[in-house]
Amino acid sequence: MARWAGWGAGASGAGAAGPTRAFLAIALVGCAIVAGVLAVERRFPAAAAAALAAIYFALRLFAGLGRQTR
Repeated sequence: MARWAGWGAGASGAGAAGPTRAFLAIALVGCAIVAGVLAVERRFPAAAAAALAAIYFALRLFAGLGRQTR
């Protein structure tokens, strides 16, 4: 029996297609909501981490960060 190569093995492995725009939008909104809730609770380090995640997803969604053209 052949060994299992694991996730993401090869050009057609898991993650080869990249996230969809819908996923990126949902992640952006979710991170922004979590950042707001944490800021209201005065948990500023965690709120900052969630805000940075929201910025990352916004860059992926709107600025093309991580987009590969072949």
